[in-house]
Amino acid sequence: MLIQGTISWHRVIVPITAVAALLTPGGARAQTSNTATVQQIIEFLVLNQGVQTGDFDKDLQAADATRETLTRALLASVATTPVSSSSAGFTYRLSPTLGTVERASDTFGPLYLERALTSGAGQASVGFTFQYASFRALDGNDLRNGEFVTVANQFTDEAAPFDVERLRLNITSQIATLFANVGLGDRVDIGVAAPMVRLEVDGSRINDYRGESLLQARAHATTTGFADIAIRGKVRLTPAASATGIAAGIEARLPTGREEDLLGAGELALRYVGIASYEASRVGVYGNFIFGTGGLGPEISYGGGVSASPAPRLTLIGELMLRRLDGIQNITPVVAPHPRITGVETTRLVPGGDTVTTGFTAVGFKWNLGSGWLVQSHVLIPVSNNGLTARFTPAFAFDYSFGG
Repeated sequence: MLIQGTISWHRVIVPITAVAALLTPGGARAQTSNTATVQQIIEFLVLNQGVQTGDFDKDLQAADATRETLTRALLASVATTPVSSSSAGFTYRLSPTLGTVERASDTFGPLYLERALTSGAGQASVGFTFQYASFRALDGNDLRNGEFVTVANQFTDEAAPFDVERLRLNITSQIATLFANVGLGDRVDIGVAAPMVRLEVDGSRINDYRGESLLQARAHATTTGFADIAIRGKVRLTPAASATGIAAGIEARLPTGREEDLLGAGELALRYVGIASYEASRVGVYGNFIFGTGGLGPEISYGGGVSASPAPRLTLIGELMLRRLDGIQNITPVVAPHPRITGVETTRLVPGGDTVTTGFTAVGFKWNLGSGWLVQSHVLIPVSNNGLTARFTPAFAFDYSFGG
């Protein structure tokens, strides 16, 4: 439905155009999630403009840049987010002196990083992790409080904009991941991780003119499905009896997630992992370097972590991971003269240009309930304002290991 009208500016009168799928007494409303994908909902909220600046092409390009930045940030945060470590909590090796199988480490290993220790021949583990994220900011801009400005017009002799368009978004994700890992020998592990995602987006777009607010659009979408499934392998390169270990790994992210619902990258992604660790007595130190291709684009990730076991059944873990994913850019406000109205400056959002680094720290514990059962709980905290961020992301997991 097309609605037309006029708004009287301070010195001129210009036409406005607002596009909406449905009208409600509260304003314009988009299609529900029954008929629209998550990507379509975001496009509707970001691209729809009630007040044109007179330079439609530039406005459309700026709005499309914001949409692209937001959707890629969502994909990076949901569809390609690092899944839990493939390294088993219980690792075993053959004792060269006793000739029997024994625990290779007193700690239960890292949360997201990989350890050089392998599970052991015939040893297997299965598990389940759950994460809940409530995203609140994009590149430091609060998405919840209605202050995320996408377009603003201001007379050069006035202190504040007289016409502002604001976007409000409430984005949450729930990710349940099933994973399994098995040792094919003393030095080789293979595994799989299948994330199931529920993604919910609720948003509105408001135009403020001279203190009066007009709801331009409101939309809601909910989707559930598999994200990109990961198949992983790891080979230990150093002797199993050594406390210092070096290993190489590879992870293939299959394009199983629906790209239109921001659950998948849309193409195969490969990640090559270099692993170094030191595990002696009740302390472990881990370092990873990752180079990725395909998916959303080239990726470089790196991180380190420490684990300690103050008691035989308890391991405390702290980790830091940083990530540079090609095409994930900050959005930056740019001020330029209005193309049609003298004395008016327009602020638009454009990509920042440089690829940004995102990252998180993870702090938590693993507790041995008995036999081969491990329960873990941890929290993820972003270490920068880059990209789409939540204040914190709680997570918990169960892991069971059994011998072959």
